[in-house]
Amino acid sequence: MANGWIEGLTVGSIILGTVVGGALISVHISQILLRFDIPYFDTGINTPAEAAMVVIMLFYLIAAIFNVFIPDTGARYPQQEKNPVKLIAEFGDCFVALWRDKLGQISLAVTTLFWGVGATLQFIVLKWAEKSLGLNLSQGALLQAVVAVGVAVGAIMAAARIPLRKSLSVLPFGVAMGATVMLMAFYTKDAMPQVMVDVLGLHMPLYMAIAYIFLMLVGAMSGYFVVPMNALLQHRGHVLLSAGHSIAVQNFNENVSVLLMLCLYALLIKLNVPIGIVIIALGLFICITMALVMKVHRYNMRTFNSLAMIGEDKHH
Repeated sequence: MANGWIEGLTVGSIILGTVVGGALISVHISQILLRFDIPYFDTGINTPAEAAMVVIMLFYLIAAIFNVFIPDTGARYPQQEKNPVKLIAEFGDCFVALWRDKLGQISLAVTTLFWGVGATLQFIVLKWAEKSLGLNLSQGALLQAVVAVGVAVGAIMAAARIPLRKSLSVLPFGVAMGATVMLMAFYTKDAMPQVMVDVLGLHMPLYMAIAYIFLMLVGAMSGYFVVPMNALLQHRGHVLLSAGHSIAVQNFNENVSVLLMLCLYALLIKLNVPIGIVIIALGLFICITMALVMKVHRYNMRTFNSLAMIGEDKHH
């Protein structure tokens, strides 16, 4: 449940950031911000960019205040190494330990894949919105927020429905997410009737309503399967290492995944590969990777059970 709250709030901050970022670059909001003045004091804020930065700084200040009131859990760790060489060696040991663990490697592989795919998907959605739906950049950014809303919904559902002992039961949702992503390649506004519909009181074209629902579904599936994996990974990290060490290994893997996948996406765009082909390739990559992860997990479980039986026979 704690992981569900953390993931849900993290994605909530992404949604808020997307909305606020879109507002801060608008001419209307910029003019309102620049009208604020402090008597007898020159703030030096004279451009829309400077006004936007002040708002962002206020958000960071609020976050810092929240951190001050986080209660002390009483947990204390021994003095950590400060020598850079020993730190790197210790990190390497933690890295190997988590990847060798039969449960840790599965959850680490899934979370690493999720963040790499998630970062790439954010850019793909913008390009897809431009090519398939005829939207501009700010309208495409709204679709990114819709995906984030779906992730938050999926995270909340996972927190409520999936206990830690059943966390690995959500692996098939990763394959389903990859298959759903591939459907994006075949969806265009020209393929839908050009009619208007009402969705939650909003009047919009039918093709946009379906796009919103579709992207929210993609986000919900990803949120639903990543929260249990994240919880399992942190549990195994706590058992094998410590909370800080396991998070360090997790963040290292996830950021490497983000960098590699964004570099690959940038290369495909530079080579003028059609966005439909890029989407299909991403979906296939997700499906194949998740299928391999599930196969490795089944093998690990068979091996684990066999070892347990051998140990029991020797004991008898």
